[in-house]
Amino acid sequence: MQRWSKLFIPTLRDVPADAEVASHQILLRAGYIRQLGAGIYSYLPLATRAINKINRIVREEMDTIAQEFFLPALNPREIWEESGRWTGMGDNMFRLKDRKGADLCLGMTHEEIMTSIARGELRSYKQLPQIWYQIQTKFRDEPRPKSGLLRVRQFTMKDSYSFDIDDAGLDESYNKHDAAYRRIFTRCGLEFVAVEADSGAMGGSQSQEFMVYTDAGEDWIASSPDGKYAANIEKATSTLAPVTDLEASGDGTPELVHTPGQRTIDEVGAFLGVEKHAQIKTMALIATWPADAKGFVKTRAVVAFLRGDHQLNEAKLGSLVGGAELRPMVPEEIEATFNAPAGYLGPIGVAAAKPGEDKGTLVVLDASLEGRKNLIAGANKEEYHLRNVTPGRDFAPTAIADIRNINEGEPDPIGGQPLRLGKAVEIGHIFKLGYKYSQSMGARVLDKNGKEVTPIMGSYGIGIERILTSAIEQSAAKNGKNDRGEYSYALPPSIAPFEVVVTVTKQSDVTLAAAGEQIALDLEKAGFDVLLDDRNDSAGSKFKDADLIGVPYRVTIGKGLAEGTLEVVDRLAGKTENIAVADVVNAMIKLRQQTVGTVGASNAK
Repeated sequence: MQRWSKLFIPTLRDVPADAEVASHQILLRAGYIRQLGAGIYSYLPLATRAINKINRIVREEMDTIAQEFFLPALNPREIWEESGRWTGMGDNMFRLKDRKGADLCLGMTHEEIMTSIARGELRSYKQLPQIWYQIQTKFRDEPRPKSGLLRVRQFTMKDSYSFDIDDAGLDESYNKHDAAYRRIFTRCGLEFVAVEADSGAMGGSQSQEFMVYTDAGEDWIASSPDGKYAANIEKATSTLAPVTDLEASGDGTPELVHTPGQRTIDEVGAFLGVEKHAQIKTMALIATWPADAKGFVKTRAVVAFLRGDHQLNEAKLGSLVGGAELRPMVPEEIEATFNAPAGYLGPIGVAAAKPGEDKGTLVVLDASLEGRKNLIAGANKEEYHLRNVTPGRDFAPTAIADIRNINEGEPDPIGGQPLRLGKAVEIGHIFKLGYKYSQSMGARVLDKNGKEVTPIMGSYGIGIERILTSAIEQSAAKNGKNDRGEYSYALPPSIAPFEVVVTVTKQSDVTLAAAGEQIALDLEKAGFDVLLDDRNDSAGSKFKDADLIGVPYRVTIGKGLAEGTLEVVDRLAGKTENIAVADVVNAMIKLRQQTVGTVGASNAK
């Protein structure tokens, strides 16, 4: 049992002006955190208690499938050069030099370090599989820290790594993590969605994110209402309704149309009286790859063609071109590629590289245009467009692929359910890395035939602070704001700094104070994490503070004591009940059991 009068809980009356999202406002006002610098926060006692509870849940579940390590945050340059990520991580990596001038960095993740241990210690298939994890501080030189603990430069991560002899072993390690993650997030009281995701800088063949829908998120995900389909916007696909093509004009071949001053899809559509879906949108881009060991930076012209009513998904296109960064072409590059000014660009006349060629202009046709005919496109001639443009007949792209963003309400590709599209926060991510690190860093073991082979790897991460912030955002979204414009919320009992606060309405009343002491002790003996509010403040002030710090249950010792009753408040369900003093402990046990059995349960498998 803890006494509020002895704790350091520096609550704030007003909402901080620079805190925009709910979790940032709440964490500051409730005295969980204080900012030291941009993206750098000190965790005060309440935050530390909550994070320690999250760590305990993570550790308990990970210990069922893995062994715990603790690795250095300070890494030498050489280990990151072996994987090629010393330059690949760019400005996101914190770099420094020691007194002898040697280059070092602060670890963002630990694939390289774990792989170096594996190559030095693992010799035979008999030692596999291995799953190793740690809970440790990570560092990222975030260019725009914001939203409190959602985008920071120092954070806590549970990262784990698997080493297996073959694909079947990796599948098993991956599935073990999937199951463990679902248990972790369910126990933390989160309503989450597991989505197909892009592997990004991590690389690998398969990737899945665990997301929580919230307006504070910066990722977008799409999911079906029946839960059978979910994907990050970078991977999401949908089924398109059929559209009617235009009738051919003239002899049906591409025909010049004068379109003076009409540059955009909207302008051309209005001028010619055609729908957006009957037009081809042209995206002119330059792909840039990280510098190689000699400092050479490779670039390539990339031209993408989409339906006029669709938007380009740069992550899909970037993945197609090998993980390069994409930027718009400048006028000089447009002229060199199209021999035409911007505003009238189209596919006919562009010298497309042949499939498999790694030089020349990469021309990509979105899959939604495959099989279409008689489309409107830019003519690569100022103030002119073309009618009757038919992909495949009039121009041959280098590749045909899904490179568009899906739209909300489009049918999902599995059951045809309308997709929900919304912002979300990533709380966990699992990757099948394959051989990217074990191969480049020379990890080898002998298989059962005595042949030297490369172990296959997986990588799996959980953002510890993001579990806390997502729980706050999730609750605040459900409860909204009070009449003072302040967010109302309650944390799940499993991760709240205290499960129950025993509030003595009038501490100067000896009878009430004694009853509060006894009830708090009885609840503690029953296994509850109890906070006794023994301050001499008013009852209203105590209620407000208890709500502010997110305690899910409150037992109020007040005037009802004279009649043998106490008030029990369940802030998760928004219910208040008067309970006989003798029945309070049993009532609280039942209440907690009901909560544990329902919160997040829909996501457990």
